[in-house]
Amino acid sequence: MTLKIYGMLRSRASRNAWLCEELGVKYQKVPVMQAYRLADPNAPDAPLNTFSPEFRKVNPNGHIPTMDDDGLVLHESLAINLYLAKKHGGKLAARDVREEGLIAMWTLWAATEAEPHAVVIVQNAGKDAKAVADAAAKLPGPLRVLEAALQEGGGHLVGGRFTVADLNVAEVLRYAQPVPALFDAVPGVKKWLAACQARPAFKRMMADRLAEPE
Repeated sequence: MTLKIYGMLRSRASRNAWLCEELGVKYQKVPVMQAYRLADPNAPDAPLNTFSPEFRKVNPNGHIPTMDDDGLVLHESLAINLYLAKKHGGKLAARDVREEGLIAMWTLWAATEAEPHAVVIVQNAGKDAKAVADAAAKLPGPLRVLEAALQEGGGHLVGGRFTVADLNVAEVLRYAQPVPALFDAVPGVKKWLAACQARPAFKRMMADRLAEPE
């Protein structure tokens, strides 16, 4: 059975698409639009979206992405990535239980310490300067923590190599990039993020993402 990822790449599904590109894992993208992007998501001719009863049967939370891997249905983009990395192995996955713990820690760090503020930045960039400034003001502390960890880890978060931990954290921090000054203050993070986004798999994902309708 084909691995399916429900969602659009102009969403957190970009994280799963990037990882699949890194792993060389083929998947079927099932386009599901965010309901808020549609004038009337309940219209008879509306595309499949997060309000659609058909999609709510797959994910009753009504969020994207969702993964279906041979009947295993997972929600939450970062959890999906942890699963895919462990299943398919290779250098991006943990080599032992110690690395598995570190990868989980950094993934949860991204979700709790960075994403709540970074997502406010990306959603309000060019629209609400105060909201962006207020959110950006909460990120220097976490970014300094990341800077120190990257320095200690030789430029990566786990095992001295690029892993799913780097990918997950980098995709969360992409949302904060509309405020370049945040990264100018932490040159190690800035260099690391640029290296992550220079990877061929990231570039392929972004090309597919930009080809989607806005």
